[in-house]
Amino acid sequence: MSLKAWLGIDKIQKFGQIVKEIGGVKAVLRKRYLMDVTRVGILVGSDKFGNRYYENNEYFVPRNRWVEFPDKVWLDYDATQVPPEWHSWLHHITDDAPSVKPPPTQSFVLDHKENTTLDADKKYIPYSTTRTKVQGWTPGQKPQFD
Repeated sequence: MSLKAWLGIDKIQKFGQIVKEIGGVKAVLRKRYLMDVTRVGILVGSDKFGNRYYENNEYFVPRNRWVEFPDKVWLDYDATQVPPEWHSWLHHITDDAPSVKPPPTQSFVLDHKENTTLDADKKYIPYSTTRTKVQGWTPGQKPQFD
C-alpha cells in the first residue's frame, strides 16, 4: 500500500478528475441532486426521448451502466421513459448497445410511450355503465330512499 493510498490522497485526486470531467463544482452538485450519485463514464448513445446512456467498467457490474434523463423532466423521471431496447442493455440482457447493434424491427410492435397516468389530460379514466348499489352521502344533502 502506497503512502498516497494510505493517506487517501488518491481519492481526492480521483474526485478532482471527476469534477473536471463533469464540468465544475456547480455541475457536480446539480448531478448529485438529480441522480444521488456522482459518476462519469463513456457516452454509449441516446434515444429519441433525449435520454443519455453511459458505461464505466471501473464500477462493479450491476452498476456500471446508467441513464441520465433530459433536463425537461427534471425530477419527474420514471422507468417507463426508457425504451425496451435500452432497458435490455442497462440490465445486461444484451452486451451490445442499441446504438451499436440496433434490434430488428417488426411490423406488429408499437412505438414505445411512457406511462401517462399522472397527466390529468392524458390519463385513462374507466367508467361504469351500471348503477352502484351503495350511494355515497354528501354532507348537507337529505337522504334519498328508493
